[in-house]
Amino acid sequence: MNPHTHQPPRDQAAPDPRTHRDGEPAPSLRFGYGTNGLADLRLDDALALLADLGYDGVGLTLDHMHLDPLAPDLAVRTRRVAHRLAEVGLGVTVETGARYVLDPRRKHGPSLLDPDADDRARRADLLLRAVRVAADLGAHAVHCFSGVTPPGTDEETAWKRLAEALAPVLDAAADAGVPLAVEPEPGHLLGDLDGFHRLRRTLGDPENLGLTLDIGHCQCLEPLPPADCVRAAAPWLRHVQIEDMRRGVHEHLPFGDGEIDFPPVLEALAATGYQGLTVVELPRHSHAGPHFAERSLPFLRRAAAAAPRTNRSGEPSATHRREPRP
Repeated sequence: MNPHTHQPPRDQAAPDPRTHRDGEPAPSLRFGYGTNGLADLRLDDALALLADLGYDGVGLTLDHMHLDPLAPDLAVRTRRVAHRLAEVGLGVTVETGARYVLDPRRKHGPSLLDPDADDRARRADLLLRAVRVAADLGAHAVHCFSGVTPPGTDEETAWKRLAEALAPVLDAAADAGVPLAVEPEPGHLLGDLDGFHRLRRTLGDPENLGLTLDIGHCQCLEPLPPADCVRAAAPWLRHVQIEDMRRGVHEHLPFGDGEIDFPPVLEALAATGYQGLTVVELPRHSHAGPHFAERSLPFLRRAAAAAPRTNRSGEPSATHRREPRP
């Protein structure tokens, strides 16, 4: 028997969905870890690691070292990954934040905002490929972002380019039944929750346009505290990324190294009824990826268990303590 196989044989009863793999009561939140923080591992090894540690899923960044979106045999590779995900019992979301997957010299380039129409089309094509991969994997969402406004481009032109470039991607996502979850990214055109709502209104509020909420980004720059950002984002929430961060500094930090009080954030997230993955994002910590993957899940479980419960009025029914630093 494969030691990394967590699903029972077909002739055995499936586990009770109300319990976790280790037999404990299942949490209301499902935690994953991003492969952009495990870049030094083969994908099979990364998936086995996350399953063994008890994660519920994986944030799969399409990149050359794991699942290359530009590979000529992408469909075949995707089928292999789908089989492996089923074998180890992990859910998945598809992320498109690889730094140099399209251009070896430009980080995250080209973007949906580039002056050159062909360059914008290359980024849109990557997103179309991601939608097909997500559909084949049974992913709960496809993540994307706007990009940085190019020098010399006025704001109105940038927003127009973004909406036009995303329109065919949204159509494909609707046909595939996979939500497109746009992430507000500090320093990008669409950099905060207000920017997401501007895009949503510009596109006519399409049903399959969702939001990727990065909890660290909320701490970094949003006017509301992270827990309040979760509540405000709830109707559009399709994907969540999580890490620690400090106010005004866009640096993804291991849990306990920043300023975020996680129990109320996780309680707010659970209260929304969000069913997707909450994915740890530590892309600059791949040098010690297995170490941080091992530390992160217990931290999140403790923080979720320490979360204040709210009564019907939405007021906390009990006090809580800040999750201790690991």
